Amino acid sequence: MRWVYWVRLYETKFQAGCLVRRMENDWWVYGYDCPREIEVFQSTKGRYGVRFVP
Repeated sequence: MRWVYWVRLYETKFQAGCLVRRMENDWWVYGYDCPREIEVFQSTKGRYGVRFVP
């Protein structure tokens, strides 16, 4: 299992969570396969990011 990290980090967990919901619900619109697993993580500097398993 290999994680793919989204390029951008966000200031709040809410912003990263919005991206997660968009990826879960709109994956077919953007032309990629539905990710098997998606999660929000916190970086060492306190910002939030999104990673997923394709």
